[in-house]
Amino acid sequence: MNKILLTLMFLFMASPVFALENTHSVEDLNSIQTRVDKIGTDLLNQNKITKRMVFVYDEKEKGELRLMSKTLTDRQIILYDGIYRFIQSDDELAAALARDISMAVKSYNGMWGGKIDSIQVALGPKKFETVADKRAVDYMVNAGYNPLALIVFINKTCPQKKGDRFSQHNLTSKRLARIYEYITYKYPSYLENNEYANNMYYQNFLLTSIENRKKLAKKIETNSKKEVKYE
Repeated sequence: MNKILLTLMFLFMASPVFALENTHSVEDLNSIQTRVDKIGTDLLNQNKITKRMVFVYDEKEKGELRLMSKTLTDRQIILYDGIYRFIQSDDELAAALARDISMAVKSYNGMWGGKIDSIQVALGPKKFETVADKRAVDYMVNAGYNPLALIVFINKTCPQKKGDRFSQHNLTSKRLARIYEYITYKYPSYLENNEYANNMYYQNFLLTSIENRKKLAKKIETNSKKEVKYE
């Protein structure tokens, strides 16, 4: 009996299924956290954001999809490893952080620690999401980052659902089209001197947004002030 127990214990300890292995070394974790802190703080300083926030890199596979979670109302911006793996440049990291900074800033504006704003977000989440995307573009430009990286980042990380009628989120294609429109009108130089022209992920966005960009071209051609109904 004792021999059987000893054998089972040995197999348990030797089995790779039960082995715990860190995704990153301590040095890697420190390096990533330093990079996140640096770019996050740069966005805060260059945009003269007077509200306190902290940035945390978390090794979890992916984060909660959220519009206004408790971590943001606590002004703790968490970048999960499952998202960080998609990031290939400082511009894309700035895009990821600028979005959450935009939401965290909004949480400061309401009464009782942002609770009123959280209610407003719940009542109009899609509208708030669009505003947050546009504010993120402004933050990136003010800090010297290329706002087209926000399009690349969202195109890589956000799936395309069948519809958004009963969702708190806009269809990703609609979000991307509105960001593109905002950059077209407010920051056209980034499109005229497009550093992302040969980026494969940006090229994929152009490929999948042909119809929406045709709608924008018509709006510009006719000098229309109406909101484009993107799909």
